Amino acid sequence: MSLVFDYGADRDGKTPFTPPSQYEELRNKCPVSQISMWDGSKAWFVTRQKDVRAVFASEAMSADSRTPGFPLVSPGSESLVEDNPTFARMDAPEHPRQRAMVNAEFTHKRANELRPQIQQIVDDLLDQMMAKPGPADLVTEFAVQVPARVICLILGIPHEYRDYFQSLTHTICDHYSGEEAIRDANEKLTRFLADVIERKDREPADDLLSRLVVERERTGELRRIDIISMARVMLTAGFETSGSAIALGMAALFLHPSEMAALREDPSLMPGAVDELLRFTTINHTGIPRAALADTEIGGQQIKAGDGVLAYLPSANFDPEFFDDPETLNVRRKNRGHVAFGYGPHRCLGQHIARVELEVAFETLLRRMPNLRPAVDPQEIRFRRPTSSFGVYELPVSW
Repeated sequence: MSLVFDYGADRDGKTPFTPPSQYEELRNKCPVSQISMWDGSKAWFVTRQKDVRAVFASEAMSADSRTPGFPLVSPGSESLVEDNPTFARMDAPEHPRQRAMVNAEFTHKRANELRPQIQQIVDDLLDQMMAKPGPADLVTEFAVQVPARVICLILGIPHEYRDYFQSLTHTICDHYSGEEAIRDANEKLTRFLADVIERKDREPADDLLSRLVVERERTGELRRIDIISMARVMLTAGFETSGSAIALGMAALFLHPSEMAALREDPSLMPGAVDELLRFTTINHTGIPRAALADTEIGGQQIKAGDGVLAYLPSANFDPEFFDDPETLNVRRKNRGHVAFGYGPHRCLGQHIARVELEVAFETLLRRMPNLRPAVDPQEIRFRRPTSSFGVYELPVSW
């Protein structure tokens, strides 16, 4: 079986969140199969949970987009390859070296220390939304605002700039933006961050960017361009994915009212429910690319050095060998072993912050808005597919 990978494919199962049927079929019949990319190149498409984990854990798999054979998921992504890579697109030893410099800001402990400030952000946004007559768009007025304000808090970026960098990062993540638009947005974001970091150099404050300048750049451990690249990936990942996760999670609960009712009745279910919603909605739906540095084997398939590999998270998170009844949203599910945050050494740096954001956002919405409901037929919700983060365009709600 051979397919051309479609980075905007519909999730066409019994719910809007079920992986595309052609990729489910590949997982069932040929879980490590060769597919064609948009540019005619070939890549190994990995769709089973255990094989996706093996790809992420393998030292033979490179995350560096400059590695020969590295698969590009869309025409727009090609424009980012030549730019200074972020640590998310580096291999050892540089990847763990740079990641260790920021890891303390994103630990489980630090995420819980930020919980009161995240709660205040959520409450302030809901105060503003509820002060106006409904309906309101939960995406623009709440979902994307929560993580944007949190990442501004962590990095030390004045939050009045959030609309500007949100528009740039949205363009960068939109695979239909085109190479020129993505390159232009990336250059503008780089200049914006360079200006912010220059101000941190002149007047350091108590934030992550200031600490990187004072403790790492001035000691010669990092160059200024390294800090800019690190800031770019943290900023982009810090709100684009979490904003989508909040909106998608609420859309999923609207489509499964019994699960929403269970969370209202028993808020202690929320931590597990967040993981279940992350699994069920699986924000990344264009696949995580890798390139083989050496001959290796994944799922019984021989993969040669220089071969591209695409690990597809939605099908892995719906793998019936790993999850019982995966197409059912179950906020009481015990198995939380999803790969929505990836796996292995490149697992999402911000996973603990994201979990706290989602827990606080969902709990507060359900508690403060006991009559929260979609202002349109839930079946009419428009899902956003042609971006690196699966999401919804808008989510009108009443309360």
